[in-house]
Amino acid sequence: MAGSKEIRGKIKSVQNTRKITKAMEMVAASKMRKAQERMRTARPYAEKIRRLAANLSHANVTEFRHPFLIQKEAVKRVGLILVTTDKGLCGGLNTNILRHTVTAMKAWEGSGVEDIRVVAIGSKGLGFMQRIKANVVAQRTQLGDVPHLDQLIGPVRVLLDAYTAGEVDAVHLAYTRFINTMKQEPVVEQLLPLTGERLGAPEHAWDYLYEPDPQLVIEELLVRYIEAIVYQAVAENMASEQSARMVAMKAASDNAGNVIKELQLVYNKSRQAAITKELAEIVGGAAAV
Repeated sequence: MAGSKEIRGKIKSVQNTRKITKAMEMVAASKMRKAQERMRTARPYAEKIRRLAANLSHANVTEFRHPFLIQKEAVKRVGLILVTTDKGLCGGLNTNILRHTVTAMKAWEGSGVEDIRVVAIGSKGLGFMQRIKANVVAQRTQLGDVPHLDQLIGPVRVLLDAYTAGEVDAVHLAYTRFINTMKQEPVVEQLLPLTGERLGAPEHAWDYLYEPDPQLVIEELLVRYIEAIVYQAVAENMASEQSARMVAMKAASDNAGNVIKELQLVYNKSRQAAITKELAEIVGGAAAV
């Protein structure tokens, strides 16, 4: 059994660790509320622009068909936007989305995909893709606690331009969707070409007057729509990150408390054994005298 001094040192060390995890839990809880508010604030805009894009995609006033709406017969080249966190200590959040992403990449390769281009948003995803020797064509890290659309436009445009030029046949988006504080769901979904399932059917027939012309309006709107989807995914991922970190730090604090109780019990037993030994020595010495 370890000595009393060594056990006291371990208890002190675990107590210091518990203070850190408790502080990180409270910080994550504060950031989580703000991240959830940003995520919920962005949802109405994303829904409104989705409805507008659905109306325009079903309008019959023009023969123009945007490349984002055209399904390719054979998918040989795929683009992937991977959204992860910049920091760790958030449980299995990054592990889960990276596992889903690797599974999806293997499925694409099994179906005949020859080239996968990756845009990494977040340091954890970037590091992982570099380790597996993936083709990373663009990246964005250190977004901070508040995502800004101007930070995301550059990397996203790389794949959008490649898709428009015919260099990529499909674009997918991988991120962690926020369900609630205790549950976050990894998602790998198709971003381009836009499907009827994502856009939805318009509720009514709309007749628009285009200025300057239908092609320019539809092109700009669909690009803004894709950017809104990516921004929403990043906002969802940040809310999931803070929630997962808060839960992880709470679990760490609880585990530290349990370890302290166990060490305290061992310390009490060790001290009691030492006292019993001293009493036995005293009694033995008195009896010898």
